[in-house]
Amino acid sequence: MSNQSMPSDVQTSTSASINESKLESETSNLVEGVQKRKCSEGKDESRNKKRRRGMNKKRPTFRVKRECQLCPQLVDRRSDSDPGCVLSTCKFTHDLTQYLAEKLPSLGDECYVFKVRGHCPRGLTCRYSSKHIADGGLNIMDESLFAEWKSNRSLHTINSLKHEVQRQLWKQTYDFERAAKVISRWNQDNQQKKDAALENGNDKVSVELKEEGHAGNTGEGAISVPDKDTCGQENGPSSEVKMETTGNSTVHVNVGPVLDSDIIKLRDEEKRKIDWRDKLFLSPLTTVGNLPFRRVCKEFGADITCGEMAMATNLLQGKGQEWALTKRHGSEDLFGVQVCGGNVHVMTRCAQLIQDQAEVDFIDINVGCPIDLIYQQGAGSGLLNKKKVLFSIVKCMKGVLDIPLTVKTRMGVYSGKNVVHTYMGSLAESGADLITIHGRTKEQRYTKLADWDYIEQCAQLAKPTPVIGNGDILSYEDFDAARKRSPTSASVMIGRGALIKPWIFTELKERRHWDISSQERYQLLQRFTNYGLEHWGSDTKGVETTRKFLLEWLSFLYRYVPVGLLECPPQKMNERPPKFEGRNELEQLMASHL
Repeated sequence: MSNQSMPSDVQTSTSASINESKLESETSNLVEGVQKRKCSEGKDESRNKKRRRGMNKKRPTFRVKRECQLCPQLVDRRSDSDPGCVLSTCKFTHDLTQYLAEKLPSLGDECYVFKVRGHCPRGLTCRYSSKHIADGGLNIMDESLFAEWKSNRSLHTINSLKHEVQRQLWKQTYDFERAAKVISRWNQDNQQKKDAALENGNDKVSVELKEEGHAGNTGEGAISVPDKDTCGQENGPSSEVKMETTGNSTVHVNVGPVLDSDIIKLRDEEKRKIDWRDKLFLSPLTTVGNLPFRRVCKEFGADITCGEMAMATNLLQGKGQEWALTKRHGSEDLFGVQVCGGNVHVMTRCAQLIQDQAEVDFIDINVGCPIDLIYQQGAGSGLLNKKKVLFSIVKCMKGVLDIPLTVKTRMGVYSGKNVVHTYMGSLAESGADLITIHGRTKEQRYTKLADWDYIEQCAQLAKPTPVIGNGDILSYEDFDAARKRSPTSASVMIGRGALIKPWIFTELKERRHWDISSQERYQLLQRFTNYGLEHWGSDTKGVETTRKFLLEWLSFLYRYVPVGLLECPPQKMNERPPKFEGRNELEQLMASHL
């Protein structure tokens, strides 16, 4: 039936029902679309939140254009007679009047560096320069205070790489003769073992030795050994070499005492020994274990400190940023450098270089770094999969060192597959003077409790080589429990516990809970800031660097819960800090992670 033959009231009702059905379908589609969009937005938001988590992610790097920086020749002018910049190609600014007019306002009335040293090397660029800059842009020096600071070696920072040595590393002319001899002997021993295995028909041993030699001669960051004739003569404590020209020939004349260190090797009994027992060891913490933080921990009672992990290849290439990790403050009376690498040649040369050019008490091999980039290169925890290479690295590094060599490792790579206990005897035989064991695997990171029973098992197998355990120490009760579960261990290493409360060393030595006040904690932050300005500089760049590392540390420091607010002290490392209200506003602010 057509619409024309239908009554008008029927047509009206039919069209109305059709419109209602269309409206309902459109509305339902709109609601579904909104819901889908909300779900997708929620997923994107959660994804963005997850992406924003973590420390120092996609944070813009602070940079200052060269055209806005004052010429280094004008920064520390002490008199009008000091020569200015003579470089015609210098890109820095030389207009003192304009620089002082555009300089950012001072951040304070007193410069900590000038107060301690009597001289601020940042001069005009110092952000606290109101009291040590005279008219005309001259940098004032307090002669008596500077002489007093210079004579007190405990206030100095040492282990700065010399420019001459850095140039030799750049040009690959540094004399690595000692390392080359050790590696040559190691290759000869491997070849003899390989030949003996072939004669005895032991193909399995032959294959293992072949793989060991291959891993040592190639791989991560291999650097060619320069010829002896092209090597520089600056290699540790040696007699001075003078050049005298006679006619067409050049004669080398040695001036000074004749040294026999390159001929007569020290016996193991003559090498320096360190008593590790009952000494509190501050863990080498990447990024946050910087020099100012170590100074703070030393003031609270840390006995042994170690620099941040440094890559062996970068040290051999003379990179300044990597050598900055080896710097040592005068207050660090027992200090070591931790190096990371997976190549026998690289690690052996690096050991010689550090002993020659830095004042350190021991060198530590990183065999526990869980970072995937390091692991994939066969370094860090990746060495746990290459035990032959690990033993060769320890043996060769020990061959060039007169100072103790330590190894820091984990239980293994995979959860439930602990392997390091099978390495204890070989590590001790290879020459390790100390083995530090983090009671977790690479996969576990910090998700499980440290296994101190396993650390005790390893300590028993490593005798007489001392073993130090590491993991979950946040109070003296935790310390007592760890020593009870692992009585054979020489001592403990403390990492996150020192970041959350650096006064833990005082608590352990005095066996008490320290209900430290918020004002004392604030003074602690002030000390760290002052040490940072002294170490990184009091200019704009140094202030920003100090701020960066202070924020990195605060990401751990805010987790501390005051002892006076705990119902059942002590605080546990694996427990999430509860919400609480501080006893004053400052304590409340210090507990905020925002």
